[in-house]
Parts: sequence; C-alpha cells; structure tokens
Amino acid sequence: MKMNNNLGSTSLKRKKRNENPLLDYDRLPKELRAWVANAELPWRPKSVLKAYERAYLKTGNRDKAMNELNCIQNRLVSKDAIMIWGKNHPKIK
Repeated sequence: MKMNNNLGSTSLKRKKRNENPLLDYDRLPKELRAWVANAELPWRPKSVLKAYERAYLKTGNRDKAMNELNCIQNRLVSKDAIMIWGKNHPKIK
C-alpha cells in the first residue's frame, strides 16, 4: 500500500511510536545528525544510531560505518523506487 503524507511517498512500513524524535536527533553525534539531515529517506534517529553502532562494531572504523549507512539507505531506496518511481529509476538494481 502506497502512503503519502509529510514524510513523502513510500511503500516501506511505518510504525507509530511514543518518543521524542527531536530530542533523539539532538542526542546524535554531529556526523550522524549531518547524515540524517541529508538522508534520502525519513530515518528515525534511533534507527540511524543503531545501524551505525552495529556497523562500527563490525568494522571498527567510523568512515566504514558511515559508508554502511549509505549502503543500507541505497538498498531501501532501491527496494521502494520501483513502486514509487517505476522501473527506470536510476537507483533500481
């Protein structure tokens, strides 16, 4: 089912949560706040932090962990792109 609201059009799942995303955003490290601010998708701050920490533990390198966030996002955009923008979208693999 395609959803359309202030987060944009997406077929990806969403959940209602009882939390303060602005406070969570403010608590993120500077580089993660910058990443979220420029992200292609509406990421939850807690999701970004969890993915980053998992990638950092795996790689032991901040740059590689940030690159992993980009890879995760690219996979999600690719998954959603065909439903939202069609088969010719450049991010479809």
